Amino acid sequence: MPEETLLAFDYGTKKIGVAIGNTLTRLARPLEILTPVTREQRFAAIARLLDDWQPDRVVVGLPLTASGGVQYATLRCRRFANQLHGRFGLLVELVDERGSSVEAQELLGSNAPDDAVAAAVVLQRYLDALDPPL
Repeated sequence: MPEETLLAFDYGTKKIGVAIGNTLTRLARPLEILTPVTREQRFAAIARLLDDWQPDRVVVGLPLTASGGVQYATLRCRRFANQLHGRFGLLVELVDERGSSVEAQELLGSNAPDDAVAAAVVLQRYLDALDPPL
């Protein structure tokens, strides 16, 4: 697999956690938390990130119920992923994000905002699931 830069999003209506990683090191790290108020602000901030990092694809955390079922937040995240694909022409991967916020809080060891760390957890799951390097 050629080296790819990846951005990941932990989508929420108030905040969006962002993480970065690549397929060479297979490591993800938190990048920032976006707090757009309007839809235009959200996509302007995302456009800036895409311009800065030039990712080959993006990963969006997909919130599912404890049993793996669909919930309202699942539909919102699918819509966000479709908007990223349609607006920016990006390849978008959806990754189960169940438990990512709990894991992020454990990594932080505090009640600090965890959205970017949760995005890194989701991206790390994606990277860990890739075929092993040759």
